[in-house]
Amino acid sequence: MQEEVSPFRDRPEISNSDALKILETSKIEIIGRMAWSSNSTYLVNILDGETDLQGIYKPSTGERPLWDFPSGLYRREIVSFQVAQLIGWDIIPPTVETYGPFGIGSLQLFIPCDFDVHYFHMIEDPEHHGTLQKICLFDFIANSTDRKGGHCLLGNGGRIWGIDNGLTFHVDFKLRTVIWDWAGEEIPEKLIADIGNLLESPAGNDLLAFLSPQELDAMCSRATLLLKNGRFPEDPTGTRFPWPII
Repeated sequence: MQEEVSPFRDRPEISNSDALKILETSKIEIIGRMAWSSNSTYLVNILDGETDLQGIYKPSTGERPLWDFPSGLYRREIVSFQVAQLIGWDIIPPTVETYGPFGIGSLQLFIPCDFDVHYFHMIEDPEHHGTLQKICLFDFIANSTDRKGGHCLLGNGGRIWGIDNGLTFHVDFKLRTVIWDWAGEEIPEKLIADIGNLLESPAGNDLLAFLSPQELDAMCSRATLLLKNGRFPEDPTGTRFPWPII
């Protein structure tokens, strides 16, 4: 019986800045479609000639129309990375705009990991709580409507990443997430200071390349609310969960 060969490759750690340069300047080669994705999502080789990087390519042409989000969800993948960087949190893999085999879309650095490990495993380890708290607060700021347990990856290098950030930044409050473990608790001072970086950064206006003025204003209002309350978001209704939760 022939042994099954995985299409996923491990790789050495790479800095965000180096990854961005490679993603922005390299062509891509499609390996195959990612299973269980509602929109067209492809594993690709990054053809830079020097590294062994892979990426996740989400073309605009492969998006299913939604009644409550405009087309171009790939832009929200990109701006999610940019917002996390403005806050100072390396919780979303480097993500850029690209023009691939199926047209314009997002290209995100692929994170080698064990896909069977998800949020409900990670929360059991206190060493992961700091990063998971950042993802929790990011989801409130970004108004994430789909933070499933499987959208938190534990990379082979031991770092946690939040992926699948296309359903974000809606003007209307639509938060749906599995991360409620710190609901109502005080936000650590360091994380409060980080959120302040987002509101004070002059680079925030650059987000208008991907968000409408109304969406940007709503994001700033949510960040301001966190600073004012100083506590992790609460859900007294118990209904703000995605489905399925994994």
